Amino acid sequence: MKFTIEKAVYGGAGLARSEGKAVFVPMTLPGEVVEAAIRRDQGSFAEADLVRVLAPSPERVAAPCPFYGSCGGCQYQHASYPAQLAIKQSVLAETLGRAGLHTLPEIAVHAGAPWGYRNRVRLHLDPVTHRLGYRRRASHAVLPVDRCPVAAPLLEAALRVLETVLAATAAGAWCSEVELFTNGDSSTLLLSFAERGGTGARPGDLQGVCEQIRAEVPQLGGAGLFRPKARTGRGGRARGRAQEPTPGDEGEGDAAGGSLLAAWGEPALGYEVAGQRYQVSLGAFFQGNRFLVDTLLGCVVSGSGSGKRRLAWDIFAGVGLFARALAGTCEQVVAVEGSPVSALDLRRNLGPGHKAVETSTLAFLSGAAARKSPPPELVVLDPPRAGLGLEAARLLASFRSRDITYVSCDPATLARDLRVLVDAGYTLFQLDLVDMFPQTFHLETVAKLRLR
Repeated sequence: MKFTIEKAVYGGAGLARSEGKAVFVPMTLPGEVVEAAIRRDQGSFAEADLVRVLAPSPERVAAPCPFYGSCGGCQYQHASYPAQLAIKQSVLAETLGRAGLHTLPEIAVHAGAPWGYRNRVRLHLDPVTHRLGYRRRASHAVLPVDRCPVAAPLLEAALRVLETVLAATAAGAWCSEVELFTNGDSSTLLLSFAERGGTGARPGDLQGVCEQIRAEVPQLGGAGLFRPKARTGRGGRARGRAQEPTPGDEGEGDAAGGSLLAAWGEPALGYEVAGQRYQVSLGAFFQGNRFLVDTLLGCVVSGSGSGKRRLAWDIFAGVGLFARALAGTCEQVVAVEGSPVSALDLRRNLGPGHKAVETSTLAFLSGAAARKSPPPELVVLDPPRAGLGLEAARLLASFRSRDITYVSCDPATLARDLRVLVDAGYTLFQLDLVDMFPQTFHLETVAKLRLR
């Protein structure tokens, strides 16, 4: 069937219509005329596969990755980078508008290098072929890859070595996933191996593989073998999987979210951001764009004024990226993190005079409300894709903090939570879109609110 693409929508597809029904066609751009085949009719809408582009957009470019289209990681390699940014800005404004947030501040867009930016990638290991790869688009099958142009060069180089070593040692028999994580200057590499269920992986399996890899990749500093638990996001919150993930973002902490079975080398690396050095351990959450971490941090902590705040809360604090910076402008920072691994790093990174709390966000807010704790002047929160949630958002609003800074990786859950806060008396006065995930539909937003 022949379609005209009206606009791009969150998730990476283009929206067309057939007799009034919405049809979603991937790898298309606004204004294009395409031929597509309906793959699935859902009644009120349909999903289609692109057959060919009849009238291309001037923003269409050739995808540099040989796996694009087959791999489920990227959605926008066919679009120029300025076009990607414009699409994301439009998607963010439209999503917030659908929640009734129509009077928006101008969206400031922050971008970095669109290739080689990922400091973390996660790949799957085929149990039969022992090949390493990403999930195929709309499939659980493994697509073997030997490169990934969105990954940092060190990760690409390590990927090629890993592919050879894991295949030669038939590692797919005991390992289901491998996560590669490097710091901003690519001086250190950490590897997290996930045990394949019921296989009884042994410490010797990890040691043998790591020693072979270290011979070719001297930056390898440490590795861990984990028994994964149920897939969850940061702080134990379930992550939605309705959309294709970006490489390495298929549920941060999945590979290393369970019990540690064996370790090799050092358990953590040092990551420098804006002149501050952070400890980040195997399995701990950290922002995934090595070029824009400083920019994101600046967006979050800027505008705090010349005087020191008395008290600030950092909720979903991770290893303390924001909390440590806030400690310089606040007399006390209380940082809340539910993941034991990240909370351990948080305590070290936050430093004396401040407080790290290992608990869930809802438990922390409920407890603070029950104790009638003094409200903070500033709250910073950086939840996973599930967002803060209605109950927690209402609890947060009840403290009547003067300022709230909400860092979001999902515009739909951001819009839902902002609606609660605006209805409770807050004004949304600043929006920053930080493009942490070029070539994908994912976008990071920093929303700042002030109590009216």
